[in-house]
Amino acid sequence: MYLTFTNGVWSEGNVPVMGAMDHGVWLGSSVFDGARAIRGHLPDLRLHLARAIRSAEYLGLTCPYSLEELENLCRIGVGKFPEDAELYIRPLIFGTEGLLIPSQSGFALSLFDAPLPPFTGFSACLASQQRPSPLMAPTDAKASCLYPNTTRALLDAKNRGFENAVVCDAQGYVAEFATANLFFVTAEGRLVTPIPNGTFLSGITRARVIDLLATQGVQVEQRSVRVEELLTAREIFNTGNFAKVMPCTRFESHQMPVGEIASLARRLYLDFMATS
Repeated sequence: MYLTFTNGVWSEGNVPVMGAMDHGVWLGSSVFDGARAIRGHLPDLRLHLARAIRSAEYLGLTCPYSLEELENLCRIGVGKFPEDAELYIRPLIFGTEGLLIPSQSGFALSLFDAPLPPFTGFSACLASQQRPSPLMAPTDAKASCLYPNTTRALLDAKNRGFENAVVCDAQGYVAEFATANLFFVTAEGRLVTPIPNGTFLSGITRARVIDLLATQGVQVEQRSVRVEELLTAREIFNTGNFAKVMPCTRFESHQMPVGEIASLARRLYLDFMATS
């Protein structure tokens, strides 16, 4: 099932929202965010919606709804699905009028079935693509124009027989996976995640997992990470809105089990979600 809200109306299916002359089509002025509704629970919904509004402002766009109005729309939309539905919630804000600078914005809210994937792990390789610096791209926004490079990294990974890719910044330090933030346990047993340096979004789920682990006495070291460290890691996992917590069981030729910390992070997040 797929629902779209635009121009004040709820409709089923993939509703067209842009024209060939819209700013968001030919100049890429669009932002989005992703939230989750899992069996009626909406973890960190307001944080995701607030980030969508900020992202729009960074690109000169204007969200036509307040944070409270957006939250209400999302809850109305979720209520149109079965109670046990597992959904992806995606607000989209895009430029319509304007030559080079957008002067008017459009909005669409999409909700669709997207079951939480099983906690079975994935493989990843090192991408040849890099994350741009904040002076080269709108890295402070969840901007659609950043994602073609993600697609290239994923296509290259698929052609090499992997499911995801580790992407570095321009200095060669690990930034994140192509689709989510990255954590790993060092050979010495320390839990590490790349420090936010402006080249990637420090995710909402990332922050939530760090806080949840801290309640169990597990501290996360945030610092620059060399690729070689991943080749000796005890475990690697990612955090992101789509899968929440997912283990990486192979990086290049390095095989790893589904680790204790990833399993703990997953359990803590699901417990938190159950109260949201």
